[in-house]
Amino acid sequence: MIKTTKKILILYFMINSFNFSLSDENFFNKGLDLFKNKKFEDARFMFERSIVFNPKDSNSYLYLAKIYNHEKDQKNEEKNLEATLLIEPDNEEAILMSMRMALVKSNYSKVKDLSNTFTKVCKKLCDDNKDVLETLANIEPKNDSWSKFK
Repeated sequence: MIKTTKKILILYFMINSFNFSLSDENFFNKGLDLFKNKKFEDARFMFERSIVFNPKDSNSYLYLAKIYNHEKDQKNEEKNLEATLLIEPDNEEAILMSMRMALVKSNYSKVKDLSNTFTKVCKKLCDDNKDVLETLANIEPKNDSWSKFK
């Protein structure tokens, strides 16, 4: 009887752990669908639930940052971008969003530092870095130190 109970408990925990691992993926996918349909409040809830089950899900943090960007909530956008980059330092999209945020805040040295990092890791969004740097070149006062970034 005790052996049977142990087997049942082990089987129960195995099934629940399998469901638990699938649930965080389902929350992210549901959040992504809601985000694509511009249902940002519902999407935020799903991404937050995904993070509860998997705190190292950099994509959920990235999409939360996108939602906060849409809502013009810079503080929460920046917090989620930092979390994304902490988990996945070579996330092109998060670096690019951070560059744009630093540009808006007139933190030109941060833009340059992020640009250097971005050029090392970019695979898909490399042209976007050039756009940000052109914007920076048009804003920042002309000086000799800037010429090395062109």
